[in-house]
Formats: sequence, structure tokens, C-alpha cells
Amino acid sequence: MRAAHFCTSCGIYTHHKRRSNPNEFGVNAACIEGVSPFDFAEVVVNDGNRHPSDDPQHRSFIAGCLRFERAEGEER
Repeated sequence: MRAAHFCTSCGIYTHHKRRSNPNEFGVNAACIEGVSPFDFAEVVVNDGNRHPSDDPQHRSFIAGCLRFERAEGEER
């Protein structure tokens, strides 16, 4: 079982050891000072049912893409 790491203040999921590469960590961008999830114009969303480690060719299966478009006249 993998350890989950959550912020003790707000409960957000902070980081995890990557299943696809256990030598790497995935970090929630919202937890990095000076970085906002809205800084990314597009974020690829992987299919959560089919993991690359479960596929003999280690293929990633893309479910879609999240896009952020700032409202007209709005500034960061």
C-alpha cells in the first residue's frame, strides 16, 4: 500500500512516489509557493483505470485535457 501525504492545515494531497517511476515523486503544483494551478494553460489527464505500468508496452492512455482560459478583462 502506498503512503498518502496530505497537508495537515488544509488536507490537500501534497505529493506521492510515482508508480510509473518509483525513483521520482509527483508534487501537487498547488503546494509550491509562487505556483498556481492556473499557471498551466493545459493539463493532460490520464485514464485512471489503465496505468502505464499495467500495460506491456508501458503506454499512457489519455482521458482528455483540462484547459484554463482567463475571463476577458481578468488579470492574475
